[in-house]
Amino acid sequence: MAENTDEKISFEDALSQLETLVESMEQGDLSLEQSLESYERGVALSRLCESALKAAEQKVEILTSSNPDADPEPFDSGD
Repeated sequence: MAENTDEKISFEDALSQLETLVESMEQGDLSLEQSLESYERGVALSRLCESALKAAEQKVEILTSSNPDADPEPFDSGD
């Protein structure tokens, strides 16, 4: 996997690639090896999307904070 280039992919592109991977895997026409490669790529894309969403969430938190100089705190999604 080209993880170095993943950092340069936009959230929208990563999400689109992830959706395409899921669709191809759901069709069930991939070999086991292709499925594993797609799964690995999907995990990398999912992590990239999650990271981008967390960064955006922190920016929103900073912008809406009553104390603009406050450091962002980790978000607890309650999972």
